[in-house]
Amino acid sequence: MGIRRTTLIAALALSGCTSDSQGIEPIRGSITYGGQPQARLTKSPPGSVLPHQFIDPTGRWVEETYIIQPDRSLKLVRRRDVVDSVD
Repeated sequence: MGIRRTTLIAALALSGCTSDSQGIEPIRGSITYGGQPQARLTKSPPGSVLPHQFIDPTGRWVEETYIIQPDRSLKLVRRRDVVDSVD
């Protein structure tokens, strides 16, 4: 009974684990929507931060943050809605 119980507990614990290798999914307007861009950023060093603002399909202003990877691909690491303040 002890081995079954341990196996069941381990299976339940592992079932809650997910592999989030993709991170944030790109949306229409994202630089990486439809795949990586053809042009590589060769002058920017890996680890550089690249901001990008656009209007999403629902009409909201969105700001995304990318990090340039060692292979010069872009990794989307953050997305937020840009809120205009009316003064």
